Amino acid sequence: MCPDNPAGDFPRTSYAPLIRVCEAPDWSQDGNVGVCMFTGIIQSLGTVRRVEAAPRVHESGAHAHRLEIDLGVLADGLVTGASVAVNGVCVTVAARQGSVASFDVVPETWSRTTLPDLRPGDPVHLERALRVGDPLDGHFVQGHVDGIGIIEHIARTAGEWKLWVSTGPEQMPCIVPKGSIALDGVSLTVVDAHDTRFSVALVPTTLERTTLARRRPGQRVNIETDIVARLVVAWLQRTATSGPASALTWQQLQAGGFVT
Repeated sequence: MCPDNPAGDFPRTSYAPLIRVCEAPDWSQDGNVGVCMFTGIIQSLGTVRRVEAAPRVHESGAHAHRLEIDLGVLADGLVTGASVAVNGVCVTVAARQGSVASFDVVPETWSRTTLPDLRPGDPVHLERALRVGDPLDGHFVQGHVDGIGIIEHIARTAGEWKLWVSTGPEQMPCIVPKGSIALDGVSLTVVDAHDTRFSVALVPTTLERTTLARRRPGQRVNIETDIVARLVVAWLQRTATSGPASALTWQQLQAGGFVT
């Protein structure tokens, strides 16, 4: 299942523990199957069947919005408690009937992602969680959305497609040219990065297998910046506030657990 993001918890000797992939589910250990990861390589397009704008109140007292999606062939072998990235948001299967899976979306996720924008019939990007031995064709994606971007436009020049997105300044320190980023769960490469906007390259495969080519100006997208960039930026910010500013050294990186 998708655990809460342990914000501020940094590994002592390596960031490897943060990029573990999911073993086959083992519910004998209180449902804790490790940190689920994705690659940003979309496996299939699903179709939204139902979206409950008002949250349900469960027996435990917890509130959750119900989202139902037809996963098609991606539903084969999917069990209750498994993790799926829906437009880049890691959600847990609450129930499944045939190819239609139901997901409970907690208010925090509902308020911080574009899931409330979905309507019945909408196509969505789908990716099941990585398992040990799966190929890593994109980059490590957690399914934890950092922020929401607004589509500006798609620039087409000499056969090149670039998608321009605007976002808040708090996201930009982790967005750099040639760096990785996930938009609605799609692993992409940053081309340009300015104060509050950036562009990504759309290759033919991405245009054909995702919905990004159909996006219109003003539409919202989920943004997840690169996990390593986030850790480095967060650690440097913490260091800057805890002592005099100084140049980054190899010893500091070792102390922060980024290298061994």
